[in-house]
Amino acid sequence: MIQNLILFSGIAGITVFLGGLLANYFNHHIKETPVKYEITHTMMSFGAGIILSALALVLIPKAMEELKLLPMILSFLAGTLSFMILDRYLAKKGGQTATLLAMMMDFIPEAIALGAVFAIDPNMAILLAVFMGLQNLPEAFNSFRDLVLSGFTPKRTLIIFFFLSFFGIVGALIGHFLLSNQPQLTAMLMSFASGGILYLLIQDIIPESKLSKNYLTSLGASLGFLVGIIGENLI
Repeated sequence: MIQNLILFSGIAGITVFLGGLLANYFNHHIKETPVKYEITHTMMSFGAGIILSALALVLIPKAMEELKLLPMILSFLAGTLSFMILDRYLAKKGGQTATLLAMMMDFIPEAIALGAVFAIDPNMAILLAVFMGLQNLPEAFNSFRDLVLSGFTPKRTLIIFFFLSFFGIVGALIGHFLLSNQPQLTAMLMSFASGGILYLLIQDIIPESKLSKNYLTSLGASLGFLVGIIGENLI
């Protein structure tokens, strides 16, 4: 069972690295054209839609199943305020890491939930792993661009993504061994992540993806959310 958990959480995580490789190829081997610019921003909005779907369809509903109102409010606000402070600190340093932060705030709690669920319902856990992998690909694509714009070299960014891809395995093992019998603690983690993700989406990611006189980017966000709907129905 543990081997299967490692396998599926690893598959979900490796798409972080694959998304970085795809972004590296796209950025350095495709000529600069208006179409390339539109594709980049559409991918950003598509990733935002997927992140929003994870928030609305997975993290918040699962947290509400386990938490009473006050712990839900406190953990959600804690996530929001923590990432507002972190975002302001990073903005002063000139970094563009909002998409990466949102991706990890989404990926890690889901990986922990994957580990906790795997012991109870392996089939659901496998579908959740596939869904996570589909989420990580466009999110990593966008995060690669942000980190390169922040001053990281493509090689260094790919190395970071390679190691981040293993966070899924670590999170799943933590969830399986430590949190399988702690549903409220897992729910508080999901609520905390939701507050941080929503702040980052509205403050940084959605405004950055907008293009004037272009409607394809908004369509990308809707399609990204649709991916989340499909994944949730399959799960």
